[in-house]
Amino acid sequence: MDRREFNGLSANTLGAGLTTLALLAAWQQAHALALSDISNAEAGQGLKAALEQGAVAAVGLLGQNNGFLNNPKVRIPLPGFLDRAAKVLKSLGQGQRLDELVTSMNRAAETAVPMGKDLLVGAVKSMNVNDARNILTGGETSVTRFFAEKTRVPLGQTFLPVVTRATEKVGLAAQYNQLAGRVASMGLVKQEDANIQQYVTGKTLDGLYVVIGDEEKKIRQDPLGSGSAILKKVFGAMK
Repeated sequence: MDRREFNGLSANTLGAGLTTLALLAAWQQAHALALSDISNAEAGQGLKAALEQGAVAAVGLLGQNNGFLNNPKVRIPLPGFLDRAAKVLKSLGQGQRLDELVTSMNRAAETAVPMGKDLLVGAVKSMNVNDARNILTGGETSVTRFFAEKTRVPLGQTFLPVVTRATEKVGLAAQYNQLAGRVASMGLVKQEDANIQQYVTGKTLDGLYVVIGDEEKKIRQDPLGSGSAILKKVFGAMK
């Protein structure tokens, strides 16, 4: 390559680079203007809308037949103590009863979840400035933490009677509680796992909060698909 070819190539490369930089600068300016058009009130409304929509979507997904049972991410397994003993129990002919217990635990969760919709939506509507700041700066688990802090106790109180009625239909649940209670007194089982109704209620809440967080992330990633004007404005400008 002679000097003239080299100089021509350099000029072309430099020109392309300058064009790219100019386009990038224009996009950054437009992005900044879009964000500047969003007030703090609108940002708060957008976050609340995303959280509420995520909570409602999660309740819809989990509160249906097989919402827990067929979802590996939230499916409620046998408590650790019983799970470890499952192989022996199955060899003793208890396999069908164990399967019935797993099904009843997950059915209980699916029945209980819809009853929490109003509490979840209420928590979003009562969200304050500090709550919003913690969610926006708290990383990937911030939404889960917000809902757990605001609703875990009242939701647990709401879910427990439903879970109790569902699991009492399986005789093995009562047997488990008797055995686990004795084993727990020896420190071989976690206290929260010693009562199957408490265990299922806790796992129901864990699964619910995980799916709410997942749904909220989807809304952030695709605000245009949410159908909400405020979500499109707030999260669309942040893309």
